[in-house]
Amino acid sequence: MGEHTAAKFSAETLEQFAALGIDPDKLFSAGHLGERMGIQVVEAAPERVVGTMPVEGNTQPYGLLHGGASAVLAETLGSVGAMLHAGPNKTVVGVDLNATHHRGIRSGTVTGTATPAHRGRSSATYEIVITDDQNRRVCTARLTCMLRPSTPAVG
Repeated sequence: MGEHTAAKFSAETLEQFAALGIDPDKLFSAGHLGERMGIQVVEAAPERVVGTMPVEGNTQPYGLLHGGASAVLAETLGSVGAMLHAGPNKTVVGVDLNATHHRGIRSGTVTGTATPAHRGRSSATYEIVITDDQNRRVCTARLTCMLRPSTPAVG
């Protein structure tokens, strides 16, 4: 559903993850589901994550943007923010997601912006505002993630 463009990361983030042999573009992508939905993370930092998603292909039977699609965009962006906040030595797990849908749309692209409401040692909560092409609020979501110590892979 469109070509992939790499998210923009700070030099510090790139160095931090590269030192561990981790590719930030792959780790902080929208994954297979996000790829199928056309989600693109275009800006990524612990303080702000921005991504886009086309409405086309992500609609419900009435032709409106599917609420579940908005939830996938919200969880993707909030999770990326939480992962960047947590750093490479922690694993991020979403534990609560809620979304309020304010208006229906039938076409165009939505843009989600995730900003932190809380960033602690063991949890992070992000508010995600999703807007349409006219910058009208389509959805407001909140994601809380648990930050767990990473365990080394056992091979």
